[in-house]
Amino acid sequence: MEMEQKTQEKTGSTHMCDWVKALPCKIKVKALGIAKKTKKVGKDDPRRIIHSLKVGFALTLVSLFYYVRPLYNVFGESSMWAIFTVVVVFEFSVGATLSKSINRGFATMLAGALGVGVQELASLLGDKGKPIVLGFFVFLLAATSAFARFFPHIKARYDYGVLVFILTFSLVSISGYRADKIIELALQRLSTILLGGAMCIVISIFVCPVWAGQDLPQSCCFQLGKDC
Repeated sequence: MEMEQKTQEKTGSTHMCDWVKALPCKIKVKALGIAKKTKKVGKDDPRRIIHSLKVGFALTLVSLFYYVRPLYNVFGESSMWAIFTVVVVFEFSVGATLSKSINRGFATMLAGALGVGVQELASLLGDKGKPIVLGFFVFLLAATSAFARFFPHIKARYDYGVLVFILTFSLVSISGYRADKIIELALQRLSTILLGGAMCIVISIFVCPVWAGQDLPQSCCFQLGKDC
């Protein structure tokens, strides 16, 4: 029994040593595979590399709202909304970026205005009635907006805007319950969102722009099975 146990321990130790020795080779093979796939993706359409650089450049610029003290003193913690806007708005083509930016801009302005209005209305009912009114309007507008997303026309063109409306209204109304300067808070968030969206549009249009119409001939040829 002792001999069998020693043999098993020796075999297990040998297998472990072999696995450790083979680990660098496995990592190397995996890294080479990822590098080949990355090269293929970039080679198939070099615009993808340019788009990635543009997104990185836009995020670096909006980060200055946080890094530069004078800008941070103006926008404060709301600077994070500019970064969030760039991440969710910047698309591959100019048209898609413009559409998302407009959706986000209008939805933010509408939701912000409603959020401030609901805050003022709730303040008239005192400290006890304020959370009840805020909770009621959050439920009402969120439920109504979520149901509106099932309409085909809204789903096709304004789905992202509806989501932003729900998010912005909820955050403004809820955070405003503990904040004294609700209008200032809403204006800071709106301004940083508009700046982030405007930066995406400018970079998308003026730095190696990609227009959706450029891909239509290639798409048609692909569907017809022709070599373009």
